[in-house]
Amino acid sequence: MTLLRRAAALLVALPPLRNRQRGEEVDKLDEPVKRAVDAANANDIDAFLASFTDDGVVDDWGREFRGAERIRGWSDNEFIGKQVALTVQTIRKHGDETTITAQVGGNGYTGPSHFTFRVEGDRVSRMTIRA
Repeated sequence: MTLLRRAAALLVALPPLRNRQRGEEVDKLDEPVKRAVDAANANDIDAFLASFTDDGVVDDWGREFRGAERIRGWSDNEFIGKQVALTVQTIRKHGDETTITAQVGGNGYTGPSHFTFRVEGDRVSRMTIRA
C-alpha cells in the first residue's frame, strides 16, 4: 500500500473532527458548562458570552475580565479569536464548581489546561483557567 493510500485510510478511520475537539466527556457536563464549552469549540463568541451571568468573570491566570465587554475583548485576543479547540479529557465536580481538564488547540496557546466553572442558576458566573 502506498504512503498516500495509508494516509487516506487513516483519515477515513478517524472520528469526525467535531467529536475529537469536544472530547467524549463533554456530554457528561452540566448544561451551563456544556454550553460554554460547545460555544468555544464552535468559535461562537455570542453564544459563549450568553453562557455567562451578566457580571460573569473569566480569570485567566490571575487576570480577571468581568462582564460581557471585557470577556469579549479577552476572547477576541486569546481564546475564540485564536480559533480555540477544547478536547475535554476529565471532569471533576465539587459543590457548585466543575473543573475540566482539556487539551487546548487552536492558533494561540496549545497544551493541557484546567478550566474551573462556577455556575449560578443556568449560567456560568466564573471560569478560571490554570495549567
